[in-house]
Amino acid sequence: MEIADLISPETVVADLKATSKKQALQELSRRAAEATNCDEREILNVLIERERLGTTGVGHGIAIPHGKLESLDRIHGFFARLDTGINYDAMDDMPVDLIFLLLAPLEGGAEHLKALSRVSRTLRDQERCERLRGTENTDALYAILTEDNMAA
Repeated sequence: MEIADLISPETVVADLKATSKKQALQELSRRAAEATNCDEREILNVLIERERLGTTGVGHGIAIPHGKLESLDRIHGFFARLDTGINYDAMDDMPVDLIFLLLAPLEGGAEHLKALSRVSRTLRDQERCERLRGTENTDALYAILTEDNMAA
């Protein structure tokens, strides 16, 4: 599974406006609802429930919120770069400015885990993250995310 299997240029946001974790999740839920034809409130509720289990703020300014929805037939990814880092209750207490949202079908256990692993590996690349932080162009963000300059 490649990042290009999860996102498209239309699901990449270069300048998400949010001042809190809740606001970021609300805005991403709104955009995800438009792209997937799923209910915005259902998406937000799934993400909030997942956050209650433990933060998806993985550290180094990165969050990977994720959840499963009955109404999906495949995995959908959404990437957002925030102009300013927000408090996300991340594991390292650092502000989050890069968010990769994953939504999977309810029955997509193995594929969901593969997608999470791929996103995690991609965003573990510090040089790639610095390049993501250094651009405000949606097409450039998509290109940086989907280039394969590391082992899968």
